[in-house]
Amino acid sequence: MGKKVVVTGGAGFIGSHLVDRLLAEGHFVTVLDDLSNGCFQNLSQHHNNGDCFVIPIDITDPDAIDTYFDGAEWVFHAAALADIVPSITHPLPYFNANVRGTASVLEVSRKYNVKRFIYASSSSCYGIAHEFPTPESAPIQPQYPYALTKYLGEQLVMHWGHVYKMPVVSLRMFNVYGPRARTSGTYGAVFGVFLAQKLAGKPFTIVGDGTQTRDFTYVTDVVDAFIKAAQSSVINEIFNVGSGNHYSVNHLVELLGGEKVFVPKRPGEPDCTFADTSKIQRVLGWKPKISFEEGVKKMLEQIDYWKDAPVWDQQSIQEATKEWFTYLHG
Repeated sequence: MGKKVVVTGGAGFIGSHLVDRLLAEGHFVTVLDDLSNGCFQNLSQHHNNGDCFVIPIDITDPDAIDTYFDGAEWVFHAAALADIVPSITHPLPYFNANVRGTASVLEVSRKYNVKRFIYASSSSCYGIAHEFPTPESAPIQPQYPYALTKYLGEQLVMHWGHVYKMPVVSLRMFNVYGPRARTSGTYGAVFGVFLAQKLAGKPFTIVGDGTQTRDFTYVTDVVDAFIKAAQSSVINEIFNVGSGNHYSVNHLVELLGGEKVFVPKRPGEPDCTFADTSKIQRVLGWKPKISFEEGVKKMLEQIDYWKDAPVWDQQSIQEATKEWFTYLHG
């Protein structure tokens, strides 16, 4: 029997892939999204699907979203403002969306006694980690407001689980990539930057010397983790979601193929992100399926998605990240 499911941020990158999976498995999905990061295009394949309802709405208002949670069994809370730079220059909207918004969704979920509440958290809460692979018990040291607000949202989720006995799980995601990663907005994730540059025939702008590594995790593997968490009976737990390895930016450029230029290393960025996924493998039986090489190939096969994305160069990156250097110079 299909379940009634609410996905906040379901028109976004990860959220839309989650909606794909839920609908494919026969569930009835309500998407709540203010479209600040997401877009209808990400869900256009479900335009005529009577089991999918997309509601453009601000989740920070619990009275406005209340009616959509009546009868919901699963809630996936993926709505959030993303990107580092604007969180530094304008922190209050991030606090409103990522903290107040989470409290709003939690309270309405509590009112209707949802059976599972899954929160999309972020590995950025670890800041500059010193233990690799990084376990869930590693120190929390967010380096910029986006990371802080995602962690504060997670703290709300776990607190509601503790005080109100809500069945909550938080997934700390590492460097998710895949089709539908955002093409617009401020300077951000490396895949969106590089694919737009490749389409435009421009050199890849490599931060620092490119030896820094990231735990690049393919989006459908992340969706698998969300589904596993929802289907389980585990509550009040936090899990890392990563690929099981880490890869240098230089290796990514080799796989993409093209010329390269270098831009200054940014303060507050780790040299390595690498998740310890032993807990989620042990408790939920989850492990990733898509290799990095296979994932990059899939991205190149769908590269036209980035044809309208901004094309960054050394000068525009310098301008876009100047506040980053101003506030996070250490």
